[in-house]
Amino acid sequence: MNTRLCCLQLSHQFYEQAIGAEILSMVTYGEMPDMPGTFTDDLSNLVAHAKLKVGVTELMLSDAPGGSTSENGKRVTICITTNEVEESKRIYEALRQEGQVNMPFKEEPFSPGFGDVTDKFGVTFQIYTEIED
Repeated sequence: MNTRLCCLQLSHQFYEQAIGAEILSMVTYGEMPDMPGTFTDDLSNLVAHAKLKVGVTELMLSDAPGGSTSENGKRVTICITTNEVEESKRIYEALRQEGQVNMPFKEEPFSPGFGDVTDKFGVTFQIYTEIED
């Protein structure tokens, strides 16, 4: 399995549709100012810095160069919470396409709709439904 978080250049359209993400900005290693020719072709196409907006939340992400290892504590699972089972299931189904189901989406004692999936880019998501009292 590739240790990169994900190559946002290839995945941004997928995430726009699956979780409603909007790319606010994105810079590859090759586009970094004052560093022309510093990176190999493989690295120059990876994302050095990207800002996404999902709902009202902004996330900042970057690709890790191939061959690098992720230390314990640096691995990430992203949890997406909605207030509607149907919306949670829609997101889960979109993310599982060509990915791996870790836990099927279903009702759990702690949530009316929960599932865990690793998408086709190797990013793990927990989809959690929280119904407010």
